[in-house]
Amino acid sequence: MTEVEGGLDEPTEFEPAQGTLALAAPEDVHTRTDWERSSAAVLRKARRMRDDDPDDLVWQKLTRTTLDGIEVAPLGTPDLLDALATTGRPTRQGDWDIRSQLSVLDVRTAHDQALVDLEGGVTSLWLTLGGVDDLDTLLEGVLLDLAPVVLESRTDPLAAARAYLDHVGSTVPAPGTNLGVDGQAPDDVLLAAAALARGAGVLGVVVDATVVHDQGASDAQELAHALAVGTRVLRVLTADGTSVDAAADLVEFRFAVTDEQFAQIAKLRAARRLWARVLELSGASPQRWTRQRQHAVTSRAMMSAYDPQVNMVRTTVAAFAAGVGGADAVTVLPFDSPLGLPDVLGRRVARNTSALLISEAHLARVADPAGGSYAVEKLTDDLARVAWGLFGRIEDGEPLDEAIASTRARREEQVARRTRPITGLTEFPDLAQDLPRREPDPLAPQVRRYGASFEALRAEPAEAPVFLATLGPVAAHTARATFATNLFAAGGVAVDAAGATADVGELLAAHESAGRHAVVCLAGSDAAYAEWGAAAAEGLRAAGATHVVVAGGPTDFSDDSCATGIDALDFLTRTREKLT
Repeated sequence: MTEVEGGLDEPTEFEPAQGTLALAAPEDVHTRTDWERSSAAVLRKARRMRDDDPDDLVWQKLTRTTLDGIEVAPLGTPDLLDALATTGRPTRQGDWDIRSQLSVLDVRTAHDQALVDLEGGVTSLWLTLGGVDDLDTLLEGVLLDLAPVVLESRTDPLAAARAYLDHVGSTVPAPGTNLGVDGQAPDDVLLAAAALARGAGVLGVVVDATVVHDQGASDAQELAHALAVGTRVLRVLTADGTSVDAAADLVEFRFAVTDEQFAQIAKLRAARRLWARVLELSGASPQRWTRQRQHAVTSRAMMSAYDPQVNMVRTTVAAFAAGVGGADAVTVLPFDSPLGLPDVLGRRVARNTSALLISEAHLARVADPAGGSYAVEKLTDDLARVAWGLFGRIEDGEPLDEAIASTRARREEQVARRTRPITGLTEFPDLAQDLPRREPDPLAPQVRRYGASFEALRAEPAEAPVFLATLGPVAAHTARATFATNLFAAGGVAVDAAGATADVGELLAAHESAGRHAVVCLAGSDAAYAEWGAAAAEGLRAAGATHVVVAGGPTDFSDDSCATGIDALDFLTRTREKLT
């Protein structure tokens, strides 16, 4: 195999159509200028633009930047595809493989779960083994010529592979079966796995990019890691005499998919383009370039242990993105996975998610649903270029660890400021919810969930509530009172609300009735703050309050303040210290 070098550019597969086909009535056809004018009006109303700002400033205001530094325009327009090489399109035909994941702690229990999954619509099994388990019992009754099995052994992958092949015997394993040896395994293990796989006519190696995703990697960093590991596999196998084509045919790539659907569609498309370039530079035959077997797994990091039912929404969007992005196999992790071993309901919802997307949404009927989308094609190209640059740095000996740590820190800052909201955790938390109880899963990978810092606060609720000193009638204080209540709840802090009050006397009476809390938060309108906010703060301090917060901007009469855009994590940590 040759050294990987050179750029990413290659012949363009797709050229945007010339001209415009108008499908709307003349009065419904609008120009770019019309859109700018309408959008600018909305932003001015929201005070995100000044009256004297030009309308075309909306492009700057609405363009978002990903963690990889890629700018995503608010509209996909034909000019985005000028001179663009839009390769990497899905090659899967028909339904994707619905793959369930099983942590094998008790062989008989896992066997029963596997049969339930298969009877419920699952088409392949991903078995995480703590050791070399009794595969004869585990796979009893499983039609291995129809249902592919992907192994993942944490202790001895070669022993697990041999035990599986012994169990298979003379049966021809179903296409997609994988002995599951990690692409980062020692050279001798990879070579032995390749020999076993070739002899059995199955896949032998998994390039698992979810391991860096679970530690906070960005999309481009995940792709670069996958390229680096995949290239290493090719080098090890070809150095032993295996052809590039034969080596590539033994490998399956595993990617995480989050609920950021367009980015994930683009990621899977970019992965195919990048791998095609590696194979081209490695001397693979041209017909092999376009084939990359992809296994997409809904992100563990995006899930939350709190309000876990919301994970159903997250995983549904992620599975949608995986299907549209062309994944060959999709694993939807059960919504209760962050709590431990999922129960029957969690597993059923997980497998039904793909079944509904395939059979009722008909998502697999079209080979490339996102094909031709200006925004997706552009994001695919941008992501591929960033990932290729990172891959080059890895090839030069620069590890990704520092870059991943930086990405993780930036994401956590966004979560802390709630510009990257997590429903049920940092937004709209429910302190009264009884979480389902699950047995721990010792085989679950180590994951740094996006909301880990907030989950740590929720795991140890504050010792005392905050007194929510609401000023005026409900209509006047409800907006800021609701904001403050949700903010405190995100940090495991309950509130005792005063309710409607007309003056300082009524407010102090409510404070007395609530138990004279040491930490109070004033919530009212700007007019109420100006009229009697200072008197309310003074009265509350005289009644025993030691820390006064105001919902809104800072004031002379408060010790702290909370408003949209603050570092919520830092604010909540300070507040909890005052409550202790």
